[in-house]
Amino acid sequence: MSRLTDLTIAQARDGLDRGDYTSVDLTAAHIAAMAAGRDLNAFVTETPDIALARAAESDERRANGAAKSGMDGIPIGLKDLYCTEGVLTTAGSHILDGFIPPYESTVTRNLQDGGAVMLGKTNMDEFAMGSANVTSYYEPVKNPWSLDDGKDRVPGGSSGGSAASVAGHLAMAAAGSDTGGSIRQPASFTGIVGMKPTYGRCSRWGMVAFASSLDQAGPMTRTVRDAAIMLQSMAGYDKKDSTSVERDLPDFEAAITGNIKGLRVGIPIEYRMEGMPYEIEDLWHRGVDWIREAGAEPVEVSLPHTKYALPTYYIVAPAEASSNLARYDGVRYGLRVDGGDLNEMYANTRGEGFGDEVQRRVLSGTYVLSAGYYDAYYVKAMKLRTLILQEFQKTFEKVDVLLTPTAPSAAFAIGEKMDDPVAMYLNDVFTVPASLAGLPGISVPSGLSEEGLPLGLQMITKPFDEETLFRAAEVLETAAEFKAQPSYLRGRS
Repeated sequence: MSRLTDLTIAQARDGLDRGDYTSVDLTAAHIAAMAAGRDLNAFVTETPDIALARAAESDERRANGAAKSGMDGIPIGLKDLYCTEGVLTTAGSHILDGFIPPYESTVTRNLQDGGAVMLGKTNMDEFAMGSANVTSYYEPVKNPWSLDDGKDRVPGGSSGGSAASVAGHLAMAAAGSDTGGSIRQPASFTGIVGMKPTYGRCSRWGMVAFASSLDQAGPMTRTVRDAAIMLQSMAGYDKKDSTSVERDLPDFEAAITGNIKGLRVGIPIEYRMEGMPYEIEDLWHRGVDWIREAGAEPVEVSLPHTKYALPTYYIVAPAEASSNLARYDGVRYGLRVDGGDLNEMYANTRGEGFGDEVQRRVLSGTYVLSAGYYDAYYVKAMKLRTLILQEFQKTFEKVDVLLTPTAPSAAFAIGEKMDDPVAMYLNDVFTVPASLAGLPGISVPSGLSEEGLPLGLQMITKPFDEETLFRAAEVLETAAEFKAQPSYLRGRS
């Protein structure tokens, strides 16, 4: 039998139902894996006592024939921007030192109500601002994939801890969040599945905010089916969140039929960018062949405003961040660095509490919102955002799903690109457009680079059509036959 830490959610669910093992068995195995894998730095806070207690409750429910959902008894990680009642929540920042929320976020409450077992809080880029998980106050996360050059690779960001915990088999799945690609890009870098639902599908209540019109919770798993199972427990209308959309929740797993015959798959020509590595384009061509062989029809489409998506995002997101992060002042919670007066205390607290990348984005966001620049930058960016959305809407009148690369490269070494923020921002070039339009997207591991690091392909559908997304992504996953294992797992005893 496979190690318990190697099981997928679907396999573990079925094994629990058969009585092959208990949730306590699964949880204990993952707690041991977390302890052995601390060198990956995937977790900020481990919660083994809470995990074992919830696992025992799950076993009791199952013994009484009352399992709550497909996630009942499944051990998972939670990105450390989800507020968890009674458990330290840091968002990867020094400024939230000692913050223990008296409430639970809606997404983590939904998972808990479905019986999921919380192993701990995963490391992340500070306030979700980053593409490599190197801006965390709690030090960088290491990608379980590495080469023989002695360099540790980044796991992508900002959900790098969640990605590393799933890829390294420290957790069976993890909840991440995606603002401009922070689920999909790290999924590509670590060889797992990362899914961003439609904006409004999952509640943002109780999530530490970065950019309120972009942030969206989503699952990070090892298979497409697992992502469907996990999203089923995460999603749902929440009256506490004004951006939550009230509509029926479909059966996501049931949508996975293995059949995409007749599906029209758009191939946007603007995603074929100058300087894109050959191996990325080659993988994309193979993806087109795979979906054609499965009976779908590839259709070339044009999204001409794609080239404006990244600069638009890096105006809108920092602007919203500058507003959201104004609440961290040293008065009510978290870090406080005293000064001679109130203004000096604010400055001292924020200067010491925020890292360089957060300060950079807050300053640029404040600048584009300031008098004299608001119309020149922010208003124009919002107009471009509308045009990008309208282009997607017109395109989805012709096709059912889009197929693109997920990221412009494989994982790079920790320390690379640190001195060039623009080079770091370019990691999100393929994921940002769907985020600006609020569309659902998924990254599926589809191949290896010439060096032997994972590469992903992305699929995007129209709003609230996650069913088509899961159906198409599972066919892509089956065709890709991605079976490679990270060096971290190959080297374990």
